[in-house]
Amino acid sequence: MFSEVQLDSLPAAKEVQPGLVAVAMSGGVDSSTVAAVLLRQGRPIVGLTMQLWNQRRLPELQGDGPAQHRCCSLDDVYDAKRVAQHLSFPHYVVNFEEQFEERVVRPFVQQYLVGRTPIACTNCNSDVKFEPLLRMARQIGAERLATGHYARIRRNERTGRCELLRARDDSKDQSYFLWGLTQEQLSRSEFPLGELTKEEVRALAREVHLPVAEKPESMELCFVPNGNYVQFIHAYSRERGEPIHDAAGDIVTEDGTVIGRHTGVHNYTIGQRKGLGFAAGKPVYVLAIEPEKNRIIVGEDEALRTSRFEIEEVNWISIEAPAAPLRALAKIRHKHEPALATVEPLPGQRARITFDAPQRAITPGQAAVVYDGYVVLAGGWIE
Repeated sequence: MFSEVQLDSLPAAKEVQPGLVAVAMSGGVDSSTVAAVLLRQGRPIVGLTMQLWNQRRLPELQGDGPAQHRCCSLDDVYDAKRVAQHLSFPHYVVNFEEQFEERVVRPFVQQYLVGRTPIACTNCNSDVKFEPLLRMARQIGAERLATGHYARIRRNERTGRCELLRARDDSKDQSYFLWGLTQEQLSRSEFPLGELTKEEVRALAREVHLPVAEKPESMELCFVPNGNYVQFIHAYSRERGEPIHDAAGDIVTEDGTVIGRHTGVHNYTIGQRKGLGFAAGKPVYVLAIEPEKNRIIVGEDEALRTSRFEIEEVNWISIEAPAAPLRALAKIRHKHEPALATVEPLPGQRARITFDAPQRAITPGQAAVVYDGYVVLAGGWIE
């Protein structure tokens, strides 16, 4: 692996070239297959790969064993270049490290330190990938941006809005991470894999002999090399000259009885059972994190189940914000099965969600995404 990325000089701004599509190239099989699909359709393309994180930072986290595969590594950048060379289209690497650290990494650390559980991938899509990539696409003359996300976009002729839809392959659907996109972003974006299964994507990649056709999927956050977010938080804070001194506090039951000590609220998340540091004689789980009181509340599994909560920074993506409560499906985690709920819009880009049946481990910092069947109606951050 090379020690650094050689960034290419982007062409000077020019008039939009009709039909030209910029492809967000992650170096994986999905975005590489997008390029192949568009070329097969006879459409001109240009590849853009984002350099998001300096992989040489925080060497103490690298370890001596084999590196876990994660997105946006240097290997991925070079794989994207190999694909562009194989398919013969122009490709550029663009440096978004500053935006990524400011809008994704720092909020990730800050959220954990106040007892929340953030979703870096949603922040990355909403705050780093689409807005600057669409701007850069226009700079090099491209009308549209195509990515390897498993989701679909449909224009509703009656309302004039672009609708975000779940992917045909439910097992690969990524619409949960895309709820923050705007109408402008949706109108200029394409998700060519939305109608395909992962097996069909692999078959297409093999058919055109892509050098990444057998590449495994990325599983880890690109800026957490060993997969341990707590170690990352400490190492990153030390690097910034803001070392974290674990503020130990009480672990208490729902009635306030102290039954243990914790090692800092950022070490815990709602629903956690293992690693609590004490034996209770029966399974107990983290029910709530109270950073202002520096304590963790634990209890039995049944106490994790609640029905009502509120979300903030709500984005009504496929419809206008409704004037009255509506019935819909809502999911509170990427792998959560959507459940029936009533969604009540509130002032200030907020909403209240009330599930018909209690759901397990509704976690502050995660996202709640609201669906009408396959259509993504809205999303917001769980308070």
